[in-house]
Amino acid sequence: MSSLTLTIIQTDLRWEDKAANLQRLKEKIDAIEERTEIVVLPEMFTTGFSMEPELFAETMEGETVQWMKDIAANNKIIITGSVMIKENDDYFNRLIWMLPNGQYGYYDKRHLFAYGEEDKHFTAGNKRLIASVKGWKINLLICYDLRFPVWGRQQSTETETEFDMLIYVANWPERRSHAWKTLLCARAIENQCYVAGVNRIGKDNKNNYSGNSLVIDPMGQVLYHMADEEDVFTITLQKEEVNKVRLQFPFWKDADDFTINL
Repeated sequence: MSSLTLTIIQTDLRWEDKAANLQRLKEKIDAIEERTEIVVLPEMFTTGFSMEPELFAETMEGETVQWMKDIAANNKIIITGSVMIKENDDYFNRLIWMLPNGQYGYYDKRHLFAYGEEDKHFTAGNKRLIASVKGWKINLLICYDLRFPVWGRQQSTETETEFDMLIYVANWPERRSHAWKTLLCARAIENQCYVAGVNRIGKDNKNNYSGNSLVIDPMGQVLYHMADEEDVFTITLQKEEVNKVRLQFPFWKDADDFTINL
């Protein structure tokens, strides 16, 4: 059975300072000594959770996407995280899944954080991205999506499940960290899959961030947790563990059928 190694980068972000953030992240990635296959960065890793896309959004031909291509190629890794992207007259909080060969997929955040007025500045996405790597299927989501379990739920058939891992990239404030930790565990248990939640630390113009990045196994057991400090953590996960849990406890076969109206 296949293993998969991923590296979580829990980092402080300089407010609306793309050059500083890209330089700092490059240094952290280049310093990774362990063999890794996927590097996961937080939400809006170039700016922090800014509501100024008119000033900071780039196109898919811009500097940050090229930076991701270079990092992925030079380090022979997949790199993912979200940034502000402009397409025509719309702005998106877009997660990019960049492969070493320069090919990529992307996911536009579905649930915009109206409490922080994200919905006034960005356009919501309407489709999920489930990436495939080494026989793993990975559902890629962003921050506030975590509060909406249907969007992250397995849509399984009688014979197979839809994905083996959920990855959430986030700028999730410290004062709501209990919800963050609880909901990540819930998503792992209900979907019988691995979950990785990658959050930032530090402070922006409004909020404190405590990180609390987590990796959780398909039974809801925490494999990694880090709060209040920067960390670069590499972990190898086993696909066999997902299959074993689903075979021993085939709860997924009893799930309700549902559709999502977009």
